[in-house]
Amino acid sequence: MKKLTYLLAIIILWACQPQEKQAANLDYPETKKIDTTDIYFGTEIPDPYRWLEDDTSDETAEWVKAQNKVTDSYLTNIDFREEVKARLTELEDYEKVSAPFKRGDYYYFYKNDGLQNQSVLFRVKDFDDEPEVFLDPNTFSEDGTTALGGLSFSNDYKYTAYNISVGGSDWRTAYIMNTETKELLDDEIKWIKFSGMSWYKDGFYYQRFDEPKEGDELSATNQYGKIYYHKIGTDQSEDRLIYSNPDNAENRFGASVSEDQRFLFIYSYVGTSGNELYVKDLSDSDSDFIPIVTGFDNDHYIVDNDGDDLIIHTNLDAPNNRIVRVNYQNPTPDNWEDMIPETENVMNASTAGMNIFASYLIDAKTAIKQYDYKGNLIRDVELPGIGTVSGFGGAQGDDELFYTFTSFTTPYSVYRYTIASGESVLHNRPNLDFNPDDYETKQIFYTSKDGTEVPMFIVHKKGIELNGKNPTWLYSYGGFNISLKPSFSTSRLVWLENGGVFAMPNIRGGGEYGEEWHKAGTKLQKINVFEDFIAAGEYLINEGYTSSEYLALQGGSNGGLLVGATINMRPDLAKVAFPMVGVMDMLRYQHFTIGRAWSADYGTSEDSEEMFKYLYSYSPVHNIDPDATYPAVMVTTADHDDRVVPAHSFKYAATLQEKNPDNPNPLLIRIETKAGHGAGMSTEKRIELYSDMYSYAWYNMGVIPEIAKKKM
Repeated sequence: MKKLTYLLAIIILWACQPQEKQAANLDYPETKKIDTTDIYFGTEIPDPYRWLEDDTSDETAEWVKAQNKVTDSYLTNIDFREEVKARLTELEDYEKVSAPFKRGDYYYFYKNDGLQNQSVLFRVKDFDDEPEVFLDPNTFSEDGTTALGGLSFSNDYKYTAYNISVGGSDWRTAYIMNTETKELLDDEIKWIKFSGMSWYKDGFYYQRFDEPKEGDELSATNQYGKIYYHKIGTDQSEDRLIYSNPDNAENRFGASVSEDQRFLFIYSYVGTSGNELYVKDLSDSDSDFIPIVTGFDNDHYIVDNDGDDLIIHTNLDAPNNRIVRVNYQNPTPDNWEDMIPETENVMNASTAGMNIFASYLIDAKTAIKQYDYKGNLIRDVELPGIGTVSGFGGAQGDDELFYTFTSFTTPYSVYRYTIASGESVLHNRPNLDFNPDDYETKQIFYTSKDGTEVPMFIVHKKGIELNGKNPTWLYSYGGFNISLKPSFSTSRLVWLENGGVFAMPNIRGGGEYGEEWHKAGTKLQKINVFEDFIAAGEYLINEGYTSSEYLALQGGSNGGLLVGATINMRPDLAKVAFPMVGVMDMLRYQHFTIGRAWSADYGTSEDSEEMFKYLYSYSPVHNIDPDATYPAVMVTTADHDDRVVPAHSFKYAATLQEKNPDNPNPLLIRIETKAGHGAGMSTEKRIELYSDMYSYAWYNMGVIPEIAKKKM
């Protein structure tokens, strides 16, 4: 009997081990090659998978189907995949409530009961009342893939304009609803993209592009943005053109009306950073647009106006930002007066109750200072802890506001703040199956290749052993002046509670240390971004957190480029890699949708021979080494991604499989349907995505997660 018991134990143990990964036996779909060549400054560059750029063709559809079949078959082979999905679903199933915002007599807030695909917008007049549903995006489509893209209330609060995104696309269609009856008007405003809706009198300003040709909606370049004014109750064909620049195809615009309805501000962009700023006095029908700042070397936005004076946030002559004050009639920089000077820490600002709330980023953590409209410091706002705060904004007449606080181990909690006294009171804290005291977060600084000190957050269970065997998830971004801050993620909990380590370095290219930190990771300095990421992985290995056999790399969009370039440079660094919705063809990215706007960070292959050679030297699709042993790669993209078109990922995956057919680790691509770049993704699809990624990572590391062991 003892022998039988022993044999059964051996059989069970064997059954629970990760099966042979079968990478060498994977039958990748054969991707045809077409003789296509581009010439850059006399250098011929083949592009045999150019045909995959046509994402509407039957051939591409068949290729997608074949690739997904291979990926689905591989993932199905992972025994514990369903346990991972079940735990993710269990953790996600808790009530999530946003910070309220007041419009007229009502407080509005978003709430998700737990597993709803889209959060529902509720409203109450008093928080003791039963909330009523104001707008439920789950009714927009049967499968939950149509999302609310944004909304804006008219100045008398009688109407709200809201826009929707179908299948994750950046295109928006706007509708207008009567806030009292919740009945829709007949208005339908289409081809909106990268735009808010700013109300003035009985209509609103918005940006749209020309209607693309049928079939090109998700890939054609977005050029010649225009600002229109839509009057409620009229057809879109009657909308009035307000602002455009027919001499510059790359111009995009934003429009904003001051709260007192006095001024219209126009923001003009050609890239992802740097903008021009114009003002028009709406009280004078004969007034023209007056330039405040011209040129695209710096960033500026209007914080508020105080009568005739404009309060402006700018990084002109202040890489870490400052706030200035100027009269609208002579608004150029030579007339600016500092209200809140630049400091050693990056600052952004918002307003409420005629107060300015300056948000400082101190080593990627938030601090808030409250000022009056003369620039006098009122107080340092006492926050609930060390983490990330957002939401310090409201109307000029507000006497309170609501903000959120989060950290890696603190779910998004909502606080009610009294502007006059500075008192914060907890308004809402979620209740979920998680004990933050079981985990610890530390921030360390490591040295990159060129000697630069880079900060990194590391999160894990208390008491882990630094034996080099902890599965570790290394995530970063490194671009477009975007700052990565501590935040809570239910999906990340699954990784942490199963003994995993999460690490997030604040690499160059981001905005954590101002414009200089951003510029140090752009154009001819872009390699710094990849070196910072590689050095982060090496730190984790050298300090015993993990080893190359237990390290996973993840990044999305510009972060997908980061992962793709990193594993070309250092295929030995990690065991698993997830380049998600990445910019993988650096020679042609500018030819799709909004791609040319990224040239401020990347440069383009047409700029100069030097720029071409630099981009070519790290472009992920052009630098795959046929002799290297690549980590287990799972590329992820989506069929409705019209920001970073899926052709990037298609061509990259095809090249990776072609050049490394015998790679011992799998080289797969996961292509989501009815999804886009990430915004508005349904809860169901998000759970499925992270179930697949975590399962894939553990499986290829040879690790059985604790949730699977419990099922043995």
